[in-house]
Amino acid sequence: MQPFSVVVFQSDPRIAQHLAASLADQFQSVHQAHSVGEMRTAIPRYRAHVAILDVEASGFSDVERLHREFPNVSIVCTHRVADEEMWSEALNAGASDMCPACDTKGILVSAVRSATQTRVAA
Repeated sequence: MQPFSVVVFQSDPRIAQHLAASLADQFQSVHQAHSVGEMRTAIPRYRAHVAILDVEASGFSDVERLHREFPNVSIVCTHRVADEEMWSEALNAGASDMCPACDTKGILVSAVRSATQTRVAA
């Protein structure tokens, strides 16, 4: 288990539950947000190292804003139909990765890698 905290905003409650359960095996704490605003409040409250953000329910402008407000937090974006163009847009907005929302394993790998890189950079 990584000694890190994660905040997840995923619009599909079923995917959010599955993702949170998978992340709980790897991270010290996992917190679910029900909106970008709630995520923005939860990041400092839980001292999150990683934010997993559903850009289909939010947008790349939210990624940019979160990245500006919390530059030491790795942002992993998800989207139901993520593609290479969205991946590029996510990285340009400040995200560390972009994964399909249904790819729990990919999101988990990206979150662990992002948390580890954040820790090394600190």
